[in-house]
Amino acid sequence: MEVNTQAVNFNAKPQLLEFIQRRMNKLEQFYDKVIQTDVYLKVENTNNKSNKIFEAKINIPGDSLVVKKQCKTFEEGVDTAISSLKRQLQKRKQKLRAHF
Repeated sequence: MEVNTQAVNFNAKPQLLEFIQRRMNKLEQFYDKVIQTDVYLKVENTNNKSNKIFEAKINIPGDSLVVKKQCKTFEEGVDTAISSLKRQLQKRKQKLRAHF
């Protein structure tokens, strides 16, 4: 799966980019027709500790799924977003099976 990662207003470490790539690749187990994934990493300038924003947009045939999570660390945001995307992809797969 092709994952395009963009870090807004900071430079992401290679370890973080590799972690995101590994986690996003696991989504192919649940829905194998994923075309492309765009990931945006943002840091918000606030006094709040959960100022890291992880946003993922997954392109699938005929639609796209978007998840946006705000957490203390990017790793935590990736994990919560992946679980949400997993549910959405499984739901979509069930809908497609019901039509056939």
